[in-house]
Parts: sequence; C-alpha cells; structure tokens
Amino acid sequence: MRVPLWLKVAWSVWVFCWAPIYWRQYGGQNFLFFCDVGNVIIALALWSESALLFSWQAVSLLVFQSLFTVDLAGACLTGRHLIGGTDFMFDPHLPSLVRALSLFHVVTPVVLLWAVRRLGYDPRAWKLATVACWVLVPINYCWRPEHNVNWARGIFFIQQQAMPGWLYLMAYLLLVPAVVYYPTHLGLMWWSGRRAGPIAGRKWPRLRRKARVRNTANLSG
Repeated sequence: MRVPLWLKVAWSVWVFCWAPIYWRQYGGQNFLFFCDVGNVIIALALWSESALLFSWQAVSLLVFQSLFTVDLAGACLTGRHLIGGTDFMFDPHLPSLVRALSLFHVVTPVVLLWAVRRLGYDPRAWKLATVACWVLVPINYCWRPEHNVNWARGIFFIQQQAMPGWLYLMAYLLLVPAVVYYPTHLGLMWWSGRRAGPIAGRKWPRLRRKARVRNTANLSG
C-alpha cells in the first residue's frame, strides 16, 4: 500500500461531509468547478493509487490552488488580497462551516505534490487536463453564465467586456493548456524525479526484451 489507509479514509469522510453542505449552499452547478471535480477525482485516486489520476489533478489544480493559498495568506497577514478570489472567505454572511470546508484549497496542493512524488508522474496528465477543460468550460459558458463558473465568462468572477464572449472562450481554451497546464506538466516531470507513471513502466520491460533479442541475434550471427 503506497498511500496510507488513514489518508484514504480521512479524505473520503471529508468528501461525504463536504458535498451535501456545498450542494445546499451553492447548488449543483458549483460541482463543475475544477477544484470541486478534483475533490472527487482525488478520492478515487487515493483508493486506486493511480498515478494518472493524481497527475491529472496536479496539472489541473496546482497553479490555481496555490494562487488561492497565496491570496488567502496575504489577506490574513496584511489585510489585503494580493491576487483576488478569496474574498468569500471573509464574508460574514457566509456560514463559518462553509468557509472552513473551503480550506481544502490549501490542503489539495500538498496532497497532490506528495502523491506525484510518491507514485510518479504520468505524462498523459496534461492532455487529460486539457480535454477536461475543453469539456467543462464551454458547459459553464452556456449554462447559467451569470455564475461564471471556472471564470468561463471572465477572470475573478467578473464578466469581461473587452472582447466578444466567443473570442474570450476560444482564448481561454487555448491559453490555459498552453500557459498553465503544459508548464505545470514540465514542472511535475522534474518534481517527480523524472519517474514516470505506469505507462512508462510498461514500456521499459518491452525495450529490455527487444534489446536481449537483438543481442542474441548478434551473438548467433
């Protein structure tokens, strides 16, 4: 067992508590946020110990969750939001329990970095993250656009007016994979010590067998 049982159980119990409270507070569409989808995928990754699932969520979430953490820490220490996006954490009208549960944004990067380091990084992850982005964001763009889930209509939940909506959407779908996901993919390759996930592990035995066959053929020749 490469992932401790206590972590699997703790994350699963937390998800079962978090999901109904968030549903009651925000509604179903909120579960199309990358971070909320990530909570469920990480639960599956913990039990399956899947390098691909962990790697996918690391590519998708690390940058944005880390920015959340920086902004929250800055607001706590200086009273100012350095980036924006964590204002709701200080909203007295929002139940304290909901705000406390939202601290998962701070914990998630630590769990993902630990898992990738322990299980290895699967290089297919950034492509999977890109496909997920291309599916979720257009849905958010069309369905109840006033909620601006995943910033499908403008960053920091403010609908942009600088360009036509369709052009902003196209730019989003191209720039996020290129500017966020792919650099994160390269960083995770380094972070994992260049240990690849199961896909590479399956290739090396085949390569060794081919090398032995070639050597045997050369000796017999």
